[in-house]
Amino acid sequence: MGANVFSRDAVHARRRAVVKTLCYRALMVTITVLVAWLVVGDVGQAASIGFVTNAVKTLTYYGYERLWDHVSWGVGAAE
Repeated sequence: MGANVFSRDAVHARRRAVVKTLCYRALMVTITVLVAWLVVGDVGQAASIGFVTNAVKTLTYYGYERLWDHVSWGVGAAE
């Protein structure tokens, strides 16, 4: 039986990926805020740095993925 996009396993895999992604981003924001706090010495500025860099990195990654959508190398049948 072929894999169904709407199978229970596929839904579980998507949920797992979303949870893992959110947890990872939360960890990265926390690390960025802590490092920024050590550098600037102000929690408010550190939090601003952490959240702004997270937003910039998320948008940058999205753009990077969209650019790769136009690269055909490694996609499709083997040559």
